[in-house]
Formats: sequence, C-alpha cells, structure tokens
Amino acid sequence: MSLSVAVAGASGYAGGELLRLLSSHPEFEVTTVTAFQNAGQPLVTLQPHLRSLAHLQLQPTDAATLAGHDVVFLALPHGKSGEVTAALSAGTVVIDCGADHRLESEADWAEFYGGEYFGAWTYGLPELLTQTGTQRDALRGATRIAVPGCNVTAITLALAPGIHSGVIFGDDLVSVLAVGPSGAGRVPKTELLGSELMGSANAYQVGGVHRHNPEIRQNLQMAGGVDVSISFTPVLVPMSRGILATSTAKLVPGTTESQVREAWETAYAAEPFVHVLPAGQFPRTADTLGANTALIGLAVDEAAGRVVVISAIDNLVKGTAGAAIQSANIALGFAETTGLSVDGVAP
Repeated sequence: MSLSVAVAGASGYAGGELLRLLSSHPEFEVTTVTAFQNAGQPLVTLQPHLRSLAHLQLQPTDAATLAGHDVVFLALPHGKSGEVTAALSAGTVVIDCGADHRLESEADWAEFYGGEYFGAWTYGLPELLTQTGTQRDALRGATRIAVPGCNVTAITLALAPGIHSGVIFGDDLVSVLAVGPSGAGRVPKTELLGSELMGSANAYQVGGVHRHNPEIRQNLQMAGGVDVSISFTPVLVPMSRGILATSTAKLVPGTTESQVREAWETAYAAEPFVHVLPAGQFPRTADTLGANTALIGLAVDEAAGRVVVISAIDNLVKGTAGAAIQSANIALGFAETTGLSVDGVAP
C-alpha cells in the first residue's frame, strides 16, 4: 500500500522536481500539493510538464492542510518551514528542502540567516563521511530530515574524503562554483532574467557571506576536519540547472597522487550515486541533468601542493529533490535507490 505524500511549495522549481520524481516512485502517492500565492490554481497551470499529476489543485500551505499524511516534503523559503512543522504529528516523516533545520549552531543561524531558530534535524546527506561511518546511519528511522543546500552538496562530496582520510588540510579550502539560476528559486529577479544571464557570468555573495558557508564547515567538521576554513564563490552562468564546483585544498606533505585517488575511491566505492571518474577524466554538468548522481574528477597540482576536485551535480536533483527522496527512502526502510536514476538526459 502506497504512503500518502504532501508536497508544500509545489509551484516552485524544487517542488516541481520533487513531484517529477515522486510521480514514478512505487512506494509514494502524492495526494496533496500546496502553495502560498498560487493556492487555488491547478498544479498543471504552474507545472505544465507534470501531466501525470494534472488532477491535483494547489491547496493553502498550512499545518492543517499538511496534517494526516504519511510523508510531507517541504520546498519552502527559509523561515517558512519552521512555521508549519511544529504542528505536524511526531509520526509523520517530514523532509525539509529549505534551510530552517540544517544548522546545529544557533549562532551561525543568527549570523547568516536571522530570525527565529527552529533547531537542527537529522541531516539528509547519506554519503557524508562521519567519524563512525556515514550519515545514512543516522537517517534510518528518522522522522525529521533536513536536506542540504545544493552548493553545500557539491563542495562537501568533493572535499570530505580528503578530510576524512587525512590527505588534505582543512584550513585553506577554496571552491568556485558555476551554478544555474534555478538554484535561486522561481522568483522574478532582474539578475535572473534571461536577458541578463545569456552570454554572461556573474559572481555573487562574494567574500564569505554566502549562507551555505557555516553548513559546509559543519559537514567537513563531521568528516573529521579541524579548524575548517573555506572560501567559496558561486558564479551564475547561463544554464538553467546544474553545478560545477572546482574545489582545491592543501595536500599533507608527502602525499602521493595514488594516495589521493585511493582516498576518494575508497570513500565512494559502494555509493550508488557518487561516482569517481578515472584518472584524467572530469565531469560535465550535462552528464548529471535529471539524475541523482554526483560525478567527481581528481587531479594533483604538484607545483602548488594542492588537490583539485571537480564535482558536478544537478542542483535540483542530487542538490535538492533527489537527496530528499533518497533520505526518505532510507528513513522508511525502502531501498535507497527507489524512484531515483543514475542516468541523465542528453543532449
């Protein structure tokens, strides 16, 4: 018997991607979709590609509407999830794709987000290396799950194996990301217009002010990092979705290229969705579109004494909706790969 599912924020990009993946999931049945200003409209008016869910109408986003479902997925702006989740029953599995429950430090929340702090939930990045195994161990049986930020996923998966194995230092990490504007949500902003994006690249949130900074540090500390420090700069580029992260770190003196490769390959050898490419090969965002995969390429810059890690994900799948469903699968005891694909869409 399928579990009943509600998706809040169903009119946005993340909500739409959740629905696309959930529509073919054998264990879930989407029975309710909600929105704020778009409540009352047919779902297909806002998400015309979701023909199999054309029978659904957007309901108001409130606790009363979301109550009574087996599983609730939230794809809401930060500050909105916490307002409704407190009223949901403890037995409901709630997966938040927003930021409200990611940070363990209330001080970090106050500095980078502000407003009411709603507390940390079980973190939904199954492949994250921890001191005792991986984060999937904590997800089994969880009923409150916080999905990582998309930039955070690309950087964490790129650097955690080196931190965990001790082949890189954690105090001089640098990452520059080419990102598609869908990561900013379905909000009309001048800088996200096609006429502003086409033929251009635009750095934003420069100088350590991006809200994903404390979350990245939190993850790499979980992986064993000490005095973790990272400077990361996202750059908007004219592709609708995808993240290509170029991350570098100082190598521990004496570390060989074979030891570097062994660290990453060992970390992800059994992972269904994180794939380390052969030596000399590097990923493209195009190879991850529509798939729940993270592709990783490695190189050692001997002159600089640094490792260079190129990671590619689809920000709406592995970066958001796919991670949410993957985490829900683990929490509920389903096969982790249920309803998720490693095959992208080409060309």
